[in-house]
Amino acid sequence: MDSELLARLTAWRRHLHAHPGLTLHEEETAAFVSERLAEMGIPHQRGIGKNGIVATISRGSSNRAVGLRADMDALPITEQTGVPHASTNPGVMHACGHDGHTTSLLGAAALLMADPNWSGTVHLVFQPAEEGGGGARAMIADGLFQRFPMERIFGYHNWPGLEAGTVAVHDGPVMAAGARVSFAIEGAAGHAALPQLTRDPVVAAGHLIVALQSVVARNVDPLESAVISIGVIQGGSAANQIPATVNLHGTMRYYRDHIRDVLDAGVRRVAAGIGATCDVSIGVEIRYGVGATVNTGPEAEVAAAAAEHAGLALRRDLPPAMTGEDFAWYLREKPGAFAWIGNGPDSGGRELHSPRYDFNDAVLPAASAWLATVARDALR
Repeated sequence: MDSELLARLTAWRRHLHAHPGLTLHEEETAAFVSERLAEMGIPHQRGIGKNGIVATISRGSSNRAVGLRADMDALPITEQTGVPHASTNPGVMHACGHDGHTTSLLGAAALLMADPNWSGTVHLVFQPAEEGGGGARAMIADGLFQRFPMERIFGYHNWPGLEAGTVAVHDGPVMAAGARVSFAIEGAAGHAALPQLTRDPVVAAGHLIVALQSVVARNVDPLESAVISIGVIQGGSAANQIPATVNLHGTMRYYRDHIRDVLDAGVRRVAAGIGATCDVSIGVEIRYGVGATVNTGPEAEVAAAAAEHAGLALRRDLPPAMTGEDFAWYLREKPGAFAWIGNGPDSGGRELHSPRYDFNDAVLPAASAWLATVARDALR
């Protein structure tokens, strides 16, 4: 990548970082992407799945087509990086690197436009609402694969802790399936000094949080992977009162459908048991979201070969992660592969979803090159 293009991409990425659009509110980001595509002379359509954009580049006489995807949305996190290009939108920041993903796809577009030595069609999918907003499903429901036919689709996520610019490709699972789980514990309120006159939902909540861990520890095969974590506890307003209700909210993660069934049954069984033990009622709500992100075999090989063809370091030995990814919905419809590209050290709180995270601009040439190369290789 020449220095002029890198300088442009860096400026674009920092602009997007300074002006993040929260999930389902990516209008300003979409407008910026549209302007850059127009400057490059790339035809595109806006408003797909609300704020999504699909741009199309065609070369030669081949009727083959491939998709490349980048996500655009930011998170409801207050930035603490202190960088000059920090978020100007209070309480919202690009804490997951979607600003870098979007910019590198624009960079891939520039590389493809400048290269006459390929034939076929590349659809550039700029997706909104990856962070739990159902952006992939919305674009699919809006006719993504019918309006922009493609044989297969590729994407990537930056990965802190992996050497900058290194491409990691998995055989099979890459990231986990997930579900949101909520518990509504209802007891009877009363004076904290007279607990015998109450039915205490706080004690029940404590027992429930601990007991839920036995579902993974004692019901899931130790050779499988699963997580149950409670992240929110809500209840009480006075130190000397036992409240009537406590609400818990958390997440479940897994790779395989039969493990999902084990977790579902275990969570409901434990909640019923704790409810009976503590004489409270416990309502359980489990909302299943994105499935596991699982690479298809031939496409994983294309993704790996593209890293080598682009002159990038390649890793095939990393285990999958328990984090989730909206890209899984595309892989239910089309063959494809999802890679990780190293963002460099994760020290100092530079992990994903951290208020101190920032995308590493030095990765833009590698990410853009891999995206452009995987498209060309797939079309061959």
